[in-house]
Amino acid sequence: MRNLVNKVFFAILLLITFKSFTQEISKGKLLYDNSLSTSEKVNDWILEGPAKIEFKNNWMHIFSPNEEGHHVFWCPIDFPGNFIAEWEAKNQEIDAGLCIIFFAAKGLKGESIFDASMPKRTLGTFTDYTKGSMNDYHISYYANGRDNPNRETANLRKNKGFNLVQTGEIGIPVQSTGIHKMKLVKQEGKILMYIDDRKIIDWIDDGIKYGKILQDGKIGFRQMQWTHFAYRNFKVWENLTITATNK
Repeated sequence: MRNLVNKVFFAILLLITFKSFTQEISKGKLLYDNSLSTSEKVNDWILEGPAKIEFKNNWMHIFSPNEEGHHVFWCPIDFPGNFIAEWEAKNQEIDAGLCIIFFAAKGLKGESIFDASMPKRTLGTFTDYTKGSMNDYHISYYANGRDNPNRETANLRKNKGFNLVQTGEIGIPVQSTGIHKMKLVKQEGKILMYIDDRKIIDWIDDGIKYGKILQDGKIGFRQMQWTHFAYRNFKVWENLTITATNK
């Protein structure tokens, strides 16, 4: 009888825990909504590095002609420290590539990354974003670089400093050409990322070990020079998740 009671108790506890988890992410006001379907939709975005932006069948394609160099395409909006971002991504060249999302990007003094006082970034050089004049988080969610093929696992780093704070689960499978639904969640120091509702990153920044928790800032899509991905339906909401659930 006692074993049965214990089993029932733990089953109820599991259900309560699951319910709490499913309620953890709560979308608020829609802050940004961009289909990424035409050049007019991104005429205020900022490209850094030798890349070409094309539009086919309502998808935004990003690639570097002749694999000339790495590149970042920045959304011009400063998003708050608590947000939920979603977009769709599809690989166009499975032989090699690496995709990163930058977020909470700001200058070291809290200035915009496009402030006139910031050093110019024109070549997409990685250290400009990781060891230069800005702070940000970044997640590599597709990892099949020519310099490290078939890595697959997602990495979360905190910058300035290129600090690897979590090696997560497998990101977009390296041979996949399917459409994948991406979700990035930030609530203060809590960072989550999902691919097709599969969690690949789950980390809490304590604001101590690697410096203060990064708050508002810009979001940018980075690709290494071998990459050709297509993107669409980029949306960002306020995150109304109760902070206490992150503890």
